[in-house]
Amino acid sequence: MSTSTTASTTPSPATSAFRAARDQLLAWRGHPEEAVAGFVFPDVGPVFNWGVDWFDAVARGNDAPALVIVEAGDGGGTRPSTTWSYDDLARRSDQVAAWLAGQGVRKGDAVLVMLNNQVELWEVVLAVIKLGAVVMPTTTAAGPADLADRITRGRASAVVANAVDAPKLDGIGDPGTDLVRVVVGEPLPGDERAGWEPLAAAYGLEVGPTPHPATASTDPLLLYFTSGTTSLPKLVEHSQVSYPVGHLSTMYWIGLRPGDVHLNISSPG
Repeated sequence: MSTSTTASTTPSPATSAFRAARDQLLAWRGHPEEAVAGFVFPDVGPVFNWGVDWFDAVARGNDAPALVIVEAGDGGGTRPSTTWSYDDLARRSDQVAAWLAGQGVRKGDAVLVMLNNQVELWEVVLAVIKLGAVVMPTTTAAGPADLADRITRGRASAVVANAVDAPKLDGIGDPGTDLVRVVVGEPLPGDERAGWEPLAAAYGLEVGPTPHPATASTDPLLLYFTSGTTSLPKLVEHSQVSYPVGHLSTMYWIGLRPGDVHLNISSPG
């Protein structure tokens, strides 16, 4: 199965504005007083999509490592690490985006993503952003009741989960009709579930760069549920600007520079 898409390779004004703000913060590293006094968040314009305007703009043709996954091995040790370049993630997320669109995921749809720290997590998140859909990250510790609540309140149109977690969605929605169900990995023996589509099918597609979805800067990008420590988890919405552009401050705060390796051991969602 194959499909094709086209996208402009010319950097957008949003790309240039984002880069200038990032580079200014890098220049101010070690000078927090100047950063506080002088930094202004970039005006990326009325139309912005971080996945296309920034990630794709800097990732295509970039063979530098973007993601390194070190998995736990038997006996408490580790397995050899696996590395994906920026260009790998740009191309693979294009495949996933085209495939998800083929499954019915559209701009503005909320997609519940319940995956561990694995390459598919990053590819699916990038793909959802590129489509102009909305990422709803969810911890794999969530049970059936939590998932039903999140799908209802977040108005999820699709869910992506590992095979081991798929049974938690039994009885939620109507498989094959109102909730697109995507499974990562092989189903458990004897547990081939009706209505679930394998994400592995995406990686056989021949596609071009995902076209810009023309998301407004104020369109939703992320729906995040709080921890719910004291009451029912609250649903927090971030826009196409507030989350990715806002994280320029995170970059400065933790001192990240190009080429640094950021160790992430947190559970997604």
